Amino acid sequence: MTLTDKIQDKAVKNAIANDCAQLIDRQVSAKKGLSGMALKAAYGVIKGIGNNYVPGAIKRLLPETCAAVEPVWAEGVAKGDPVAHMTAECDRTANLILGATENRIARVGNGLITGTYNKLRNSIKPEVVTAIPEVAQILNKHTG
Repeated sequence: MTLTDKIQDKAVKNAIANDCAQLIDRQVSAKKGLSGMALKAAYGVIKGIGNNYVPGAIKRLLPETCAAVEPVWAEGVAKGDPVAHMTAECDRTANLILGATENRIARVGNGLITGTYNKLRNSIKPEVVTAIPEVAQILNKHTG
């Protein structure tokens, strides 16, 4: 069964989205300095849309994101440890996640989200790379 199949279960999808939202909250709150202030301000704008916007956005992104990272995950499953493999392939995985995000943003066309994302795109990638080990653990926890 693929990641995309497993997230069809609403409870699994919700659990992944909530855990990922908490991961993002922790990452953003840990940022320091001017770049941290800018990231916190931008994230505040996104969270200001609504209390459940971030987990909801993650839920909406999960089908595309899981489909995008499925090859990396499947390689890891074949090797016996999808978490270790996804972690080792963190740059590739981050690019796949960001590509899925960009495709979704382009289709939806929300001006506020698109503008905020485009301003932060280059600074976001290192954060996504850093988060991949925990993202892999979250996926494994809820789909393994």
